[in-house]
Amino acid sequence: MSTFNILIAGFGGQGVLFAGKCLAYTGLVEDKKVSWLPSYGPEMRGGTANCSVILSDEPVGSPIVSNPNVLVAMNLPSLDKYENEAVKGSKIFVESTLIERKVERDDVETFYIPATKMATEIGAPTLANMVLLGKVIKETGVVNFDEIEVGLKKVIPAKKADMLAINLKALKAGYEF
Repeated sequence: MSTFNILIAGFGGQGVLFAGKCLAYTGLVEDKKVSWLPSYGPEMRGGTANCSVILSDEPVGSPIVSNPNVLVAMNLPSLDKYENEAVKGSKIFVESTLIERKVERDDVETFYIPATKMATEIGAPTLANMVLLGKVIKETGVVNFDEIEVGLKKVIPAKKADMLAINLKALKAGYEF
């Protein structure tokens, strides 16, 4: 495995930090070296939010992802801000229900996923983050999809344990897209 420098970005309330934490915990389960660094604006819900996740076989020197090789853009301001920060050869995942424009670079691999639409269709409109995460796992191999349930169980609070099945359904929808 190489090092995955992942940046997940969107509005507060879209589950950006939750998706990153789920990925980080799954990496821990797989004995990877992991860093998870949340960042959000003062508004929380509706403000900007992003999350840096690093998964590697090597020790992680800095938790900051300035130049991701995996970018997940959940809204247009995030795509506008981070598209040119991604390194050449990156994989960029675009939430195409909310972002109409195309990635302008031709030196990256781009995936357009109508995550909000897909999440709504499975009865979980707030789980676009998990749909996108499923696709990220499929296309990058950053973690083993079979281990994601263990990571999810670590980040879903006990009082919301009933959300495990629908989160798994959203992840699977993205993985199979």
